[in-house]
Amino acid sequence: MSDLTRAGADRTFAHFGPFTLDPAVREVRRQGQALHLTPKAFDLLTVLVFESPRVVSKAELHDRLWAGTFVSDATLVGVVKELRRVLEDRDPSSPIIRTAHGVGYAIARPVTQEQARAGAVSHWLDLDTHRVQLVEGENLIGRDPDARVWLNVGSVSRRHAQVIVGPQGAVLHDLGSKNRTSVGDTVLTDPINLSDGDRILIGGLVLVYHTSRSGLPTDTQPGL
Repeated sequence: MSDLTRAGADRTFAHFGPFTLDPAVREVRRQGQALHLTPKAFDLLTVLVFESPRVVSKAELHDRLWAGTFVSDATLVGVVKELRRVLEDRDPSSPIIRTAHGVGYAIARPVTQEQARAGAVSHWLDLDTHRVQLVEGENLIGRDPDARVWLNVGSVSRRHAQVIVGPQGAVLHDLGSKNRTSVGDTVLTDPINLSDGDRILIGGLVLVYHTSRSGLPTDTQPGL
């Protein structure tokens, strides 16, 4: 088994910013929406994500992506450019992929890994036909591009609210948002435990929280 697929053989997911990487099915999603990468670009992203925060040298990337084949540095640069384009990595002051000049590349965002477990409880938010899976720990909701639930609407604060998923379930927190956060008719002043079917009002948008032991429905829609 190659080192590019080993990370996904036991169904390990990686999360960075609003992105989820699943090597087992060779898929990367932004808030549930599948992104389209060429095979080499996906391989490059997998190496950088699972080696994070280490800077992976150009020589190592050549060996792992093009073993036994000579390619120029321009080929690697071209694959990096593709990754940046697909990930919408446009802000040089806050890059997703960092260039260590003369050395190599690294993922510039915190990476967390999640082990899929049989019988694990799934949590997600629906907005109309869109769906975002929530991960264990903090799930930021807001206009921040790195938010797990990215709502690019003016009435939503940059860091509006967050759902913290733990062994006991999911807890919703308002983060001092300008237009507040409500569950049903209750405006949040303190954190609240969420129940399946709860309707969450954020900046005029209604998100519906769901949880299940049988996983996400098979009709998962693109992300918000």
